[in-house]
Amino acid sequence: MDEMVLRAQRFINTTYGSVPGITKVVEDGITGWATMYALTRCLQHQLGITTLSNNFGPTTLSTLTSQWPSITRSAGAPANLVRILQSGLYCKGYDGGEIDGIYNDRVSAAVQQLKANSGTQNAFPGDAMVPKLFKALLTMDAYVVTANGSASIRSIQQWMNSRYVNRTNFFVIPCDGHFSRDVQKAMMLACQFELGQSDGEADGIFGPKTLNGLAAQGIAQGSTGVFVQLFSAAMIFNRRQGTAFTATYDANLTARVVDFQNFARLAPTGTGDKQTWASLLVSTGDSSRRGTAADCVTQITPARAQTLKGLGYQVVGRYLTNVPNTSLNKKIQPGELAVIAQEGLRVFPIYQTYGGAVTYFNATQGAADAMAALDAARGYGFKPGTRIYFAVDYDALDSDVTSNILPHFRAIRTRFNQLGSEYAIGIYGPRNVCSRVAAEGLSTASFVAGMSTGFSGNLGFPLPDDWAFDQISTITIGAGDGAIEIDNNINSGRDSGQNSFNDVPTGAKPDVPFSSASRDAILTELLAYIKSLGDLPEGNVLENAWLYLTPASLDITLQHDALITALSRAFGMRKALIQTPLFWELRNNRVDDAAVDGLVVATYAYLEAYELWEENMSGPPPQPPIIMKNDSSTGLGQIFADTAIKSRNYCVSVGIISDSALDPADWHDVWRVWKQLKDDDEYSVSTIPLVNIWGAADIGQRRPVLDYTENEAGLILKRYNGTGAQADVYRQKTLPIYRIFEKYNSAARNL
Repeated sequence: MDEMVLRAQRFINTTYGSVPGITKVVEDGITGWATMYALTRCLQHQLGITTLSNNFGPTTLSTLTSQWPSITRSAGAPANLVRILQSGLYCKGYDGGEIDGIYNDRVSAAVQQLKANSGTQNAFPGDAMVPKLFKALLTMDAYVVTANGSASIRSIQQWMNSRYVNRTNFFVIPCDGHFSRDVQKAMMLACQFELGQSDGEADGIFGPKTLNGLAAQGIAQGSTGVFVQLFSAAMIFNRRQGTAFTATYDANLTARVVDFQNFARLAPTGTGDKQTWASLLVSTGDSSRRGTAADCVTQITPARAQTLKGLGYQVVGRYLTNVPNTSLNKKIQPGELAVIAQEGLRVFPIYQTYGGAVTYFNATQGAADAMAALDAARGYGFKPGTRIYFAVDYDALDSDVTSNILPHFRAIRTRFNQLGSEYAIGIYGPRNVCSRVAAEGLSTASFVAGMSTGFSGNLGFPLPDDWAFDQISTITIGAGDGAIEIDNNINSGRDSGQNSFNDVPTGAKPDVPFSSASRDAILTELLAYIKSLGDLPEGNVLENAWLYLTPASLDITLQHDALITALSRAFGMRKALIQTPLFWELRNNRVDDAAVDGLVVATYAYLEAYELWEENMSGPPPQPPIIMKNDSSTGLGQIFADTAIKSRNYCVSVGIISDSALDPADWHDVWRVWKQLKDDDEYSVSTIPLVNIWGAADIGQRRPVLDYTENEAGLILKRYNGTGAQADVYRQKTLPIYRIFEKYNSAARNL
């Protein structure tokens, strides 16, 4: 909280809070857009503008210019106009000299400092507040380097303000050291101004006239002047390390340009040629470039494959699935992959259903997308190592990435790990989205939606470091049967796609999702069986110390059906082999199990406290609990951390899942896994098939498969509980449950 910002907010509310169109702001002392918008409306009202808005647009600027082209200590400006100015200064971090309506020495010094910071001191000499600077004041733009900003970029921003701010349609840009949408547009305007375009012509939009004009400058090593400055600035904006902002095209700039050209797959001329200018200034680069990769929604027939191959295309992106409830048949068709391979092409898979709005993206959808993509990729026979590109196909704001897209991709990664995915994760989307997802380690390569030049995520962002494909144009190629519309993509060589595929297994059918219509029928059979045992009550659950009765145990099991189905298909085992121990452990979960878990929690709380004490040696050491217990069967699957670690390590060692090996002797690993088993239901459920696989190896039995016999299933259920006489009882009691689940699973998969 800033006391002077708070006073500015109180000024807004007290002086203008009753004015129609001006909403009172929260008095929290924190600068934000709400306060800046309110100050803009206050200014508009002060100027006599009747229609108020958050936008400091042409009407506000022209009215301010006509009434107060220069606000100074001697100009006699209305006190409230000066108070708005003082409030803006405080919200920007400058000394506004109290909010008293007096343009004093402190206000004068603050305005001059703002000009120096924004690079406009020469364009706007003296201490007067001028309309364009007032417009800049009432934004959230910063004029000092902010977090992770670049001093080099800031110097360019200041230079651009100094050189162009007096042009009619050029406004003060931020000087925060960050390349952004506004800075990119300003860069375009700067290029157009230097090419001789009038204020009326220059629009900040990259087009053929601008590109051809820049290319005609012929800048290369030895060139000097403003176009070299603009070119080197564009290199810096694209994060080309080692580039200096310079007016002289020297050997260092030449070397940096060659690096960029190689990165962007341009001819390494070392000069400011047409394609290099384009690649530096717009996300498509030169959209007339012919790439060697493509993607399409159309089936690749032999004739179309020959068209692609004849025009130099090497790899094509095709979709794994169709969009539900639509007529577009865009997915890979039967026999199509064989055609692609036979014609000498390669293919990379894309997963996209909708993905066209922020509301689509969340952890639940990400998990579902991962399961659907894995199932489809395996069904087509894509080999291990294939990268699946998950699409973000809209103009995602940076805030969308934080709130929705990152959680979505975290869920994809989690599901891939849970399901033992042999595939890599890629992303399709605007530059910023791709870069941020990659920076968190959630993707391994980017398929960039460069063709969408107006996307917020493309404007002001460089080509991602890990780009594999850059989509730059939609074109139709070929004729007759060979005609096909494609998205033309530049290929970095990072992903060569696939040209051979596994045979799709035949024989035993995999399991399918459970039908909710069968819930009551399976419950009836389970209830009858549980009652026949005579040792599990179905009365008052708390009085009898059981946490779940049969209906609740079944419903929890069915709540995880999508995950269980995916696990079954991923690891090639029957769903019943996962459902049975899950249901049985839920049904046998007792209140006293929670007490045992409490002992484990207390033990590790002590170990953590003791470890911290050892580091500091401050005060007496913590005292251990009376009963120390470092493991217990916990979570939905009632699995010991030691068992989970052994199971996961085994599956990692034989290549069934990709993960880091854990140390069962390291209490930190045990504690971390135990907490996940207890608190993360999906982690617990996804561990069950790994326990089954490890258990089979432990007793010398073949790995669970779809054609497992009932006897083999019984042995796995026994091993799930242990190896002694009690485990034999476990087998006897759970095998009938296995039969019930398998009965309904079999009916569903054979429909």
